[in-house]
This record gives sequence, C-alpha cells and structure tokens, in this order.
Amino acid sequence: QVQLVESGGGLVQAGDSLRLSCAASGRTFSRYDMGWFRQAPGKEREFVAAISWSGRSTYYADAVKGRFTISRDNAKNTVSLQMNSLKPEDTAVYYCAVRVRAGTGTRVADFGSWGQGTQVTVSS
Repeated sequence: QVQLVESGGGLVQAGDSLRLSCAASGRTFSRYDMGWFRQAPGKEREFVAAISWSGRSTYYADAVKGRFTISRDNAKNTVSLQMNSLKPEDTAVYYCAVRVRAGTGTRVADFGSWGQGTQVTVSS
C-alpha cells in the first residue's frame, strides 16, 4: 500500500509559478501510474494530470495543458507538478493519487490512496 503526502502549495499572484511535490511511502511506488487532481470550494474533484509508472506517458486536462507539467522520480518516490502561468481559476486543494484501475481513465474512481492535499491560492 502506498501512502502519499503533498507539499508545495501556497499563495501566489496570477502569472506566478509553483511546484507541488508528492512523497510516497512504500517500495511499490514505481509500479503505479500517478495522478494529480484538484478541488475548488463548492466544486467536485477534477483531474489535472497523470503520468505512467515509467514516466514515459503523461496526459493533462485541457484547462492546464501547456502550463502544467507532471514528472516523477522513482528513485526518490516522488511525483511533482510544475505549475506555470497560474490563474485565479487554478485556486484549489491539490491532491495526488495512485491509479487503482487499469487504463487511462481520469475519473476520481480510477484513483485511490489519496493524500491529504495542499492548498494553492492564486490572487488576481
């Protein structure tokens, strides 16, 4: 079982950058595809980005494509989300998670072992 802890959130201005990190415990981290989701107040949790176990494949929600980059370091058991050109609508709690259903689905139900989340607030 993998346990996840996110960090790196904060308060920034529109146009700024942030880098989120997710530290995973457990020796099986490198076997799993990983994902980032976010949840804004009053809204459902939504998919942001995902990366395959090897790091060779990545995919993104349209809202963040070209601005966010997901990466992983299996030697350090970490997955990161580099966020550039941040917008106020990116404000949310960001969560990392492990893919628990095979395939490339981006639903919340396709992922599990959620971390506690890290708050990102972008002011205009």
